[in-house]
Amino acid sequence: MDQYESNETAHHPRRRNEMTRRQFLTYTLGGAGAFMAMGTVLPMIRFAVDPLLEKKEKGNWIKVVAESEIKTMEPAVFNFKIHQVDGWYVSDPEQSAWIMKDESGNIFALSPVCKHLGCTINWNTEKNNEYVCPCHGARYTVDGKNLVVAPAPLDEYEVDIRNGYVYLGEIVPNRRV
Repeated sequence: MDQYESNETAHHPRRRNEMTRRQFLTYTLGGAGAFMAMGTVLPMIRFAVDPLLEKKEKGNWIKVVAESEIKTMEPAVFNFKIHQVDGWYVSDPEQSAWIMKDESGNIFALSPVCKHLGCTINWNTEKNNEYVCPCHGARYTVDGKNLVVAPAPLDEYEVDIRNGYVYLGEIVPNRRV
């Protein structure tokens, strides 16, 4: 060690790595602010993500009509109510389905909602044995196959026969066409 180095260290005492008041306040307020921000952000994230993680349960089957009232190759519209709970709002909206038996005696039910723009279709209004949309002229066969205008066939209800009654379940894409 030469004389100049020892002289410099003598005049400049070594500083310890202490936290200044300003650093302490910065870290403390930053940590408290981050904690409060997480308290407001986490509930929002949970609100957005929870429905995606929740198991979707199968819908309920709804008793619609006696099996004896269903005609072969002649669709008939049947109305039914479903019970809905949406948050605090409870309702029983009325829905309908076109139900019939095919040549084999199998019962199937079609949704009355047109796949073009969502209007309600009717059966045989023009005496041509087709479903017809009164809004834009979409046409469907008795099995729900799209003929004109509509981009897809009519949807179908899941059907279950129990104790002589027809029960309808979820709406699924048409499997008949």
